[in-house]
Amino acid sequence: MIQDRLEQLRSLMAERHIDAYMIPTSDFHESEYVGAYFKCREFVTGFTGSAGTAVITKEEAGLWTDGRYFVQAGKQLDSSGVTLQKMGQPGVPSVEEYLERVLPEGGRLGFDGRVVNCQMGQALEALLEEKNVTLSCQEDLVDIIWKDRPSLSAQPAWILEEKYAGKPSAEKIEDLRAQMKKEKAAVHILTTLDDIAWLLNIRGNDVECNPVVLSYAMVTLERFYLFVNEQVLKDEVKLYLKGLGVTVRPYNDIYTAAGQLRGQKVLLETGKINYAIYKSIDDTNKIIDKMNPTVMAKAMKNPVEIENMRNAHKKDGAAMVKFIYWLKNNVGRENITEVSAQEHLDRLRSEQEGNLGISFDTISAYGANAAMCHYKADKSNDTKLEPRGLYLVDSGGQYYEGTTDVTRTVALGRLTEEEREHFTLTVISMLRLGAVKFLYGCRGLTLDYVAREPFWSRGINFDHGTGHGIGYLLNVHERPNGIRWRMVPERQDSCVLEEGMITSDEPGVYIEGSHGARTENLIVCKKAEANEYGQFMEFEFLTMVPIDLEALDRSVMTDRDVELLNDYHKAVYENLSPYLSQEEDLWLKENTRAI
Repeated sequence: MIQDRLEQLRSLMAERHIDAYMIPTSDFHESEYVGAYFKCREFVTGFTGSAGTAVITKEEAGLWTDGRYFVQAGKQLDSSGVTLQKMGQPGVPSVEEYLERVLPEGGRLGFDGRVVNCQMGQALEALLEEKNVTLSCQEDLVDIIWKDRPSLSAQPAWILEEKYAGKPSAEKIEDLRAQMKKEKAAVHILTTLDDIAWLLNIRGNDVECNPVVLSYAMVTLERFYLFVNEQVLKDEVKLYLKGLGVTVRPYNDIYTAAGQLRGQKVLLETGKINYAIYKSIDDTNKIIDKMNPTVMAKAMKNPVEIENMRNAHKKDGAAMVKFIYWLKNNVGRENITEVSAQEHLDRLRSEQEGNLGISFDTISAYGANAAMCHYKADKSNDTKLEPRGLYLVDSGGQYYEGTTDVTRTVALGRLTEEEREHFTLTVISMLRLGAVKFLYGCRGLTLDYVAREPFWSRGINFDHGTGHGIGYLLNVHERPNGIRWRMVPERQDSCVLEEGMITSDEPGVYIEGSHGARTENLIVCKKAEANEYGQFMEFEFLTMVPIDLEALDRSVMTDRDVELLNDYHKAVYENLSPYLSQEEDLWLKENTRAI
């Protein structure tokens, strides 16, 4: 099947004199997760992972993906005619290096310009200029051969009430226009779905786990144009948007509208806007390439959002307590697998008042599987949970009151000394970072050492960021705040930490073939005291979920670590007790006792 699709694609390439065709994993909006309509790379290669880029030439087909997916991709690409290119491995060229090598002088590179961001398109232009390579980006060739392609999602949009949003959309639009004036911009083109949803206080269900609406926005100092499939707008939403001064236009009209601009200063973010929109803009316009002003405003949660998030985490914590209680009482007595445990937790979360679904696919990983940070259990690799070792679950929910993301590692029975030590390191690291006080002006880069010191002092490390920003009933991964030990420019998550920013705090240890442990809470940044040294800042834990006392190695902990754990557990019990049954409450009281 895959080989047939490759041949059909090559036939179209030959008709159009295209020497190489690139298929990234993306939608028209640079979203992290994409809907079924946008899974062109999966259709052509058979690889189902969430990240990767395919390049098809006349004789070769390659799939570039990262270390999370080497095993999965190797299996899925076997005998397909597609070669796995392991990104970052010795001797493996990058996509750009490969294209530079295989494209002939005067050749043609094809891709759908709507699914490649402007920065990458410009980089390819510069890279291939010396070889006089032409970029052909006006046509989606996969669409021609994908006969039963799913339709674009068109789920109903709905209004997020101010009691949840905390600030009316009219004020947000006014603030945006103030920023446009500051940048001397007459037009702002906004294509990131979470920014548009936040700005208009609307939500939808067009991207799995992310409650957003497929749309584009063009904002001037007087007008607001929303490009959206009008059938998703009920009469109530249409009236609401009209009241905000929003003019609704067809979804695909953004390209015509961008092409009609003349002599304007246009504010946009080239790393997020797609290449096709950028190429539509006439040269008489001046581009102001800066991060969308909504990004920072969205990240600094207002007091209403923060209070709502506290309430969301109580509900979410109650679901987690019920789940851990169930695990502790049933593993070894009945047949529980990674998949059945995941399904049980997702069901418990869905039963909480105001829950709107999960915020990302639950990671349910037992034993050695937990050593793979982004492991995904399914029917083909489902592992039974046994009454020994560690089980890791990373999960979250979407609520009217916000978005949650929590990881807990649970002892299912007897542990080795190494497992116990590693589990304890994740706990003390998470608690120490959550308790840090710092001067305003610090970034996550400054604070990361607090979390890593317990690991680094033992010659251990974890190969992922310590924390990422969290949206409010939006994306579980949100710019521009994050916590990591080194700069990764493409992630855009190294801003100064501001009051109201919510970030994850999730250190881990991963021992290949043996076990993994991670402990994750969400923390909100807030002001502490101000004095002659400046404004001090601190964090508050939002996540309210117990930490498994049975897995702790007390000898690894300082007295301060014990104090932090006891204080946290006191808050967990006080916050969650009202949401539990009598049996669950007794269990929680015992498992949050002072040690």
